[in-house]
Amino acid sequence: MEFADLIVFAGIFVLAVASPGPAVVALLARTLARGRKGSGPLIAGLILGDLVWLSAAALGMAAVAAALGSLFFLVRLAGAAYLLYLAWKLWTAPTALGHAAELPESGSAFGLFGSGLAISMGNPKTMAFYLALLPTIIDLPRLTAAGFAELSVIIVVVMALVLGAYVGLAHRARDLVASHRAVRWINRVCGGAMAGAAVAVATK
Repeated sequence: MEFADLIVFAGIFVLAVASPGPAVVALLARTLARGRKGSGPLIAGLILGDLVWLSAAALGMAAVAAALGSLFFLVRLAGAAYLLYLAWKLWTAPTALGHAAELPESGSAFGLFGSGLAISMGNPKTMAFYLALLPTIIDLPRLTAAGFAELSVIIVVVMALVLGAYVGLAHRARDLVASHRAVRWINRVCGGAMAGAAVAVATK
């Protein structure tokens, strides 16, 4: 691919990843309530979801996926249900930071990875991004394996850096409030935000 096309794609993709949405809200909410632990698998699931959508767009399957509304509605419901469960866990979490930082069994690396994947796959905004953006800067029928690899590297690096920065900021903010009352307030607010993200995923 032309270097200029890659730069344009990277710039637009940075803005898309940094813009608030269900994925960012869920990541921030969980980091504020639980700390950095577990953010890696969640981000990895989000990245894999984007790579799947890139593959679908490159293979000309994004339009087909858009037509299968009922199928992806079920995917959205699954992702929303897991977010609601996490919201409930945050709302009822203990106020001691030592305990709040512990990951419940439901927050295992595999579960968090699956949650990130479900959020990404169930978000029409992600699908529309690749469906609308890629054809404007890339000749998809002539996209080579090398070009696909270049786009994949950009997606992995940008998402890791941007979402990692969000986690770092949220973790620092969490360290500033160590009282039981503050932790309870954070858990309740973040639980509400997580529930809001679930609604956004399910209703988009």
